[in-house]
Amino acid sequence: MAVSTRKSGVEEMCPYRLVLEHVTSRWGVLVLIALEERSYRFGELRRAIGETSRVSEKSLTQTLQTLERDGLVHRDVKPVIPPRVDYSLTDLGREAAEQVRTLATWTERRMDDVQKARRAYDEARS
Repeated sequence: MAVSTRKSGVEEMCPYRLVLEHVTSRWGVLVLIALEERSYRFGELRRAIGETSRVSEKSLTQTLQTLERDGLVHRDVKPVIPPRVDYSLTDLGREAAEQVRTLATWTERRMDDVQKARRAYDEARS
């Protein structure tokens, strides 16, 4: 599957918005956090992020291609039989992963407060 190099209207108007969308997407967050620990082969990565939720092969492939295009993930193809492909973070990706991890940690730490706010909101609406 080839990644399109044609820019969308959103990308031309607000290029940072698209990168932010990629980094904070459902699978982007989990991929960055997992790869922060170490490099992974595709199947290993899928299992590593699948502990918390199930990611399809297609979704993971698209996420990795998008993050690779953005310069956050490095795809290393080893010329062996059978082929071996490892995924790791670039320096830019490591920096992004640190920021995403901070947000994920905050979310986990404050989840009780978020749930309390949701209940209060729902009760006020009913």
